[in-house]
Amino acid sequence: MPMSDYKTALVTGASFGIGAAVTERLCREGITVHALARSADALTQLAERTGCIPHAIDVNDLAAVTQLSETVAFDILVNNAGVDRPGSILQADAAGIDLLVDVNLRAVLQLTRLIVPGMAARNRGHVVNISSIAASYHFGGNTTYHATKAAVHMLSRQLRIDLLGKLVRVTEICPGRVATDIFAHVHGDSPETRARFLDGFLLPAAKDIADAIAFALAAPLAVNVGHIEIMPTLQVPGGLSTMRADG
Repeated sequence: MPMSDYKTALVTGASFGIGAAVTERLCREGITVHALARSADALTQLAERTGCIPHAIDVNDLAAVTQLSETVAFDILVNNAGVDRPGSILQADAAGIDLLVDVNLRAVLQLTRLIVPGMAARNRGHVVNISSIAASYHFGGNTTYHATKAAVHMLSRQLRIDLLGKLVRVTEICPGRVATDIFAHVHGDSPETRARFLDGFLLPAAKDIADAIAFALAAPLAVNVGHIEIMPTLQVPGGLSTMRADG
């Protein structure tokens, strides 16, 4: 479907990183982008730079997102908003679990429920879910994050079944490490954080993820790009650890 067939988009988590890059790219394509995030100041700057329509709304404010979904008929939904609290389930606290489930999963389900039926009724639309390589691969810690992203992965697959017979496409984007501000948000903005996650690494930028999404959106109508895994060239998933019983 030519991207010109899409007129309106909702991008969550739009104030920085991948969300901001996607907003910028879609605005350049002539799409009216509604950018949703909690940071009003960052959204104002984004709107001045791109011409997007800012909405300073918490993605879990169900009343607010419901009103927005009833006001605008969205052709594109980009579920990008996400949070992380590092650590295994052995160190998790109740508030951290609730936060990750609320932002990474509950909000995605609610926005999908609110917006996708309209796409189906109009027989036109595209859902883009940003999950993570954590949806498919296991690495130490971040147990709740892995669980929520795995749920988004399964939701993306299930949506294809729910929408069978409709010209509504579903794309799951699974990034590995990307050079964004997420590490500062999770671990604190410090030289130590930058040294641990960014400095000296050859990493994809947020723009690269936005370009992949644009590729999926612009694919011919007969093509559904269902799953794109994007990792640094010098990053690989996997690994096996074995310990002795007395270890």
